[in-house]
Order: sequence, then structure tokens, then C-alpha cells
Amino acid sequence: MSEKMWAIGFKESLPIEEADSLVEFTTDRPEPSGHDLLVKVSAVSVNPIDIAVRKGQSEPLQEPRVLGFDAVGTVVSKGKEVTLFENGDRVFYAGSFKRAGSDSEYQLVDERIVGHAPQQMDDVHAAAMPLTSLTAWEALFEQLQIDPEDPKKNSGKTLLIINGAGGVGSVATQLAHLAGLRVIASASRPETIQWCLDHGADQTVNHRKDLVMEVRNLGVQHVDYILELHNIDAQWEAMVELIKPGGRIASITSTKKPVNLTDLKRKSVTFAWEWMFAKSYYGTEYLVSQHENLEKIAKLLDEGKLKSTMTKELHPMNVENIKKAHQLVESQKMMGKVVVK
Repeated sequence: MSEKMWAIGFKESLPIEEADSLVEFTTDRPEPSGHDLLVKVSAVSVNPIDIAVRKGQSEPLQEPRVLGFDAVGTVVSKGKEVTLFENGDRVFYAGSFKRAGSDSEYQLVDERIVGHAPQQMDDVHAAAMPLTSLTAWEALFEQLQIDPEDPKKNSGKTLLIINGAGGVGSVATQLAHLAGLRVIASASRPETIQWCLDHGADQTVNHRKDLVMEVRNLGVQHVDYILELHNIDAQWEAMVELIKPGGRIASITSTKKPVNLTDLKRKSVTFAWEWMFAKSYYGTEYLVSQHENLEKIAKLLDEGKLKSTMTKELHPMNVENIKKAHQLVESQKMMGKVVVK
């Protein structure tokens, strides 16, 4: 008979305050095969994607879907093709959009999207980092094609981050600063402005005002790169105006109305989407790059060059606290990440 485990999931889209918006249930503990690790989960973080998936479920599900896209835990068993980890290794990862999430006692995850957890950081601080760090890393160093190893080359270049105080922005400001860029981050409240400055931004602008004028008032006519993390529809015209000829723009948000990519043609600007789950969703040949990037991120965290963005901790990991975490994220008022352990 299969061993059992607990998990927390949802069956239909309900307001988080309702009793059955998230439910705990018992299910079979999965067995790893191939490149899979079976991880005993010790801490999880809640991200906006958890909210989007829960709210976006149009029809009730037959079985609960387990959410959770950030985790720290310990490898307890592994598939026969695993080469990167051993049983007992402490790991961190963001997981896959197509598989059961981390809000559970145990989770199966492909070793190629897993990193060794930072050794000098506790579970709570480490669990806040995988999804946002991978998203920021890929957006900056793969989509915008900034060289993370050459600060001298980057020192004369400027990056505008729209929504610098969000989860991804909080890591992107740090990584871009380490890469030698001049970082201008947008924020609209005194506390978010200070947060951006504390996390590596050189200057800030207010995205609730005229963004073009805000940037130009800093003495910057055009920027080399733009990382859009807030509202692409609202900022499209400003980005078209502010980007330098030959520059690059990357975005993680979705359009709700058509944007005209031809607007970028006269400047020969490159536009790229970033979705961190694309590699695992499609099983790409460069899937292992997420393992490699998480190893680099863990090293930066251990060296103190990258700071965890954890600001709220809830105990223990149960339905009540996962729901509280969802409420905090849904409020869109908290800075940093909420972690449940």
C-alpha cells in the first residue's frame, strides 16, 4: 500500500475568505523516477501566480490542485537518472507549472530545475527566493542579454525597472547593481521608494506620474534597457519613447489590449517576454540552466551579495496560514515575500 501525505489545494475559484477556498487533504506520496527528486518540504513562499491560478480556475476540479511555486526542503529519495543531488541534500526551487506544487508534505521536482539551498541562510529566508530570483536572472541575463560577469562593460549603461519594489523587481535591482548597471527603479510610495534604494537602485521614479518626464528629470534622455514588471498596457508608450535605439525591453506581465510592436521598429529595439516556467513547461534542451542559475544565486546569497526579500513569516504550514499568505499577497500592499514554514 502506498504511503500517504498531506497536501493543501483548491477545487474551484472562491474568495480566499471562504471556508473551502483552500482545503487540506490526504493523498498518495509520489515515487520518484527518471530525473525526479522527492523532497520533504520544510518552507514555502506564496507568489502572485498562486493567486492568479486559484482565481483563474473557470470550472470546478475533480481533485484538488496543489499550489506553491517556491520551496526549501530535503531530498529523501531520487529517480535512477539523477546525477546532481544525493539523499539528504537541502535544496530550493520554484517547481513546474504543470505539476503538483509545494504546499504539501512531499513534492516531486525535476533535479534540473533545483539548486542546493544557500548554506548560510535559514529555510524561511531561502524559500522566498527561487521564483523571483530565476525570473529576474532570466529577464536580465537571458532576455535583455546583459553580461552578469562584466561590470566594467555595463558601467555606462542604464536599466529602468518598472515596479522595482515588487517581488521580481526587488531581486532584479540587486542583480543589476551587481552587474554594474545604473539602475532606475519605479516606485510610488515613500516606503517602496526606500525599499528600492535599499535593494540596489541608484535612483527612483514614480510610475503613477508621467514616466517619461520622471526619467528625463533625472537627466536621462534614453535608457539602454527596460524591465517591465507592472502594467505593460499603461507604460507601453512611455517605454517606446524612453528606450534607446538598439535597446532591449523585457516584460513579465500580460497585455490586456493590443500593443503595436511596430512602434519599436524605427529604433531597432528588441522586445522579449520572460516566463520563468517556460523551460519546464516545454521541457527545453536548456532546462538544466535553471539548476545552474540557482547554484549561482545560492552562492550570491551565501556571500551576502544578494539579500533575501522575506519580510513576513507564518507558522505552521497549514490551511489557515497558507490562506493568510494568500490574503497578504492579494492585498498588493506588502513589500517583500511571505513565507510559511
